[in-house]
Amino acid sequence: MQRRSLDKPLIIYTIGYGGRSRSSFLKLLHKHKIGVLVDVRRWPNSKTEDFKGAFMERWLQEASIKYLWLGDKLGGFRRGGFNKYMNRAEFQQGVKELLDAAAENIACIMCLEVSPRGCHRRHISRHLTGLGVEVRHIISGKKVVKDVLLH
Repeated sequence: MQRRSLDKPLIIYTIGYGGRSRSSFLKLLHKHKIGVLVDVRRWPNSKTEDFKGAFMERWLQEASIKYLWLGDKLGGFRRGGFNKYMNRAEFQQGVKELLDAAAENIACIMCLEVSPRGCHRRHISRHLTGLGVEVRHIISGKKVVKDVLLH
């Protein structure tokens, strides 16, 4: 696992697995030295077998990447909308757990959509940016976009 350097500002990556193979997904994680993948899908399931939570945890561990599911606290599909949900204690607890994980290892939050614009990761990212975290969205092997440039 890649440990985070304590003398640099906190950076958290985001990624979407949609349309990617396990191999190409792992290449992107390794390229950015991700040590912990934080799954923020409300339900850690997928039509693609490799991206079902239980399978992911296994193959990520084999690739020396920790798997952490926080979909119960940071997952989308919330009654009343995600912006409203972000004011709740459960969301704040999820952010704390994410920040704790990111303090130990280089962290990346994951959901399905490749573009954060169509995913609730954009709300989480905006919140993290407000806390002083630099959020970077992994779009492809050649494209990483800082969250501040999406708005």
